[in-house]
Amino acid sequence: MADEIRLLLADDHAVVRSGLRLLLEAQPDMVIIGEAENGEEAIRRTAELRPDVVLMDVEMPGMNGIEATRRIKAQSPATAVLALTMYEDDQYFFEMLRAGASGYVPKRAAPDELATAIRAVSRNEVFLHPSLAGRLVQDYLLRRDVEEQEPPAGDLTPREQEVLTLIAQGASNGEIADQLVISVKTVDRHRENIMRKLNLHNRVDLVKYALRKGLIDLEE
Repeated sequence: MADEIRLLLADDHAVVRSGLRLLLEAQPDMVIIGEAENGEEAIRRTAELRPDVVLMDVEMPGMNGIEATRRIKAQSPATAVLALTMYEDDQYFFEMLRAGASGYVPKRAAPDELATAIRAVSRNEVFLHPSLAGRLVQDYLLRRDVEEQEPPAGDLTPREQEVLTLIAQGASNGEIADQLVISVKTVDRHRENIMRKLNLHNRVDLVKYALRKGLIDLEE
């Protein structure tokens, strides 16, 4: 078929790959073109075979599915990645989405749900299993509420924004002083002013605030 969806299966369990192959090859519009048992192999096979969709397990030995997804999307942006995993906790869910996955399906999902998800991501759509989609909405609402309650970054002076950004990037007071050509005592004063203005209490709070306001990026 000219419009077959070409699939690569990435999972470290051979039994899981065999089961997926039997299930998906029964679909009239899908064909398995390759398999991978770890993240490194998934990246290599994607570059070689150019699948339409990679079914990616999240937790694999060596390079996990999160990092593999990030690298696959960097080198093959046209390939969609669908996370198929036993993990349904928020950490893996959000990290896979940030890495570039177009969908997230638990392994306990029904076969027809998996087939629907594959077809959706192959059309450049996003598919989230109903058990997980609600978490994305809750996270958005929580972030919106937090942002509405906190002072804007514009309340800080340009110098204070510079100091905040460097703190959030992990720089020490001494490193900040050297980079901005100011004294450590001045850095301390800026830091106190920042925390007072933003009603924050420690470095973790500062990092979270800087992320929400786009002052730093998760890749940094």
